[in-house]
Amino acid sequence: MPTVSAAGQNSKHRGTFVHKNQKRLLGVLAGLVALAALVLPNLANAAASGKPSASRAPACATPERPKSHGYDSATRKDAAFNKEFRHCFTTVDGIQMHYVIGGSGPQTTVLLHGWPENWYAYRGIMPKLLPGRTVIAVDLPGLGDSTGAPSNYAAATMATYVHDLLDRIGKRHGVELVAHDIGAGVAYPLAATYRQQVSGLFMIDFPLVGKNLRFADFSNVSFHFLFNQQSPLAEQLVTGREKQFFGYFYPTFSHSPHVVPSPDAVKEYVRTYSRPQVLHGGFEFYRYWNQDEIDNKRLQQKPLTIPVRMISEEGFLNVMLAGAQGASPSATGVEVAGSGHWLAEEAPRRIIEEINAFYPSK
Repeated sequence: MPTVSAAGQNSKHRGTFVHKNQKRLLGVLAGLVALAALVLPNLANAAASGKPSASRAPACATPERPKSHGYDSATRKDAAFNKEFRHCFTTVDGIQMHYVIGGSGPQTTVLLHGWPENWYAYRGIMPKLLPGRTVIAVDLPGLGDSTGAPSNYAAATMATYVHDLLDRIGKRHGVELVAHDIGAGVAYPLAATYRQQVSGLFMIDFPLVGKNLRFADFSNVSFHFLFNQQSPLAEQLVTGREKQFFGYFYPTFSHSPHVVPSPDAVKEYVRTYSRPQVLHGGFEFYRYWNQDEIDNKRLQQKPLTIPVRMISEEGFLNVMLAGAQGASPSATGVEVAGSGHWLAEEAPRRIIEEINAFYPSK
């Protein structure tokens, strides 16, 4: 019978020890894999929605992992926001659309932002709109934290993306639109094309081109109408200088340049417009304005039958209301004294009052 040395015996014991610990390690790994299978989908949903677990906001309709980094930079530490709202992402025809949703009321109010802003333009008024409403603030295709290049930037095309997004969220009827600036340019073809989806059109400070108003009628009012159309010169001049360019632009169109928009808001807007895709997309909206005029003239052959309201900054109601009445001859309007272009931020109480009066609780 062969003898076994002490070294051999020790080697044998070490092998048994290693084998047993390998089995234990494999068991631990198997347990971790099983745990990950349970936890990771929930983490992915949380990442896609930007929610803390205590959020009262509705769940995202089709949660996706965000492609846009920093989408919650302005709200990550905002406890009040995170209690009532959440970030969501849904891909529509190749564009990952970003929207913020809150509330569970029967009325659906959809907020569309202008240029050069994103959904955050409505941050100050969104909580006040919650009673009785589900509030959805959308980043327009190609802007904000929506990711991907649309097929084109005509307002009618943008309207189709927003329509499809709302359809996927389940908001197919009774949508109350609130839209500022180029968001109003998108809201009109949305209301005119998908008439069973939209129940009202509330526009803020936007010259709606069509049969009553031409781009040529106001293109010389501000430098940016024609500057933004210069391709690729606008991108070449602004890229790398976004902070300076927009830092000049916001106070120029504000009645209170030292107050509105707030430094936090400007930081958020500059963050998104510093993305080359978003900077380009914002300029592209202006390059399609002549096409929008053609499209709107066609759509305006059939006037809207829903209520239409135009709110303008001080001194511009005649122009703004003329455009709105091209879409609906019965459209009404009012200008807000002492306010510049950023009405939701310069005159939030007045805008909330106007929205509540136009869309009363049912």
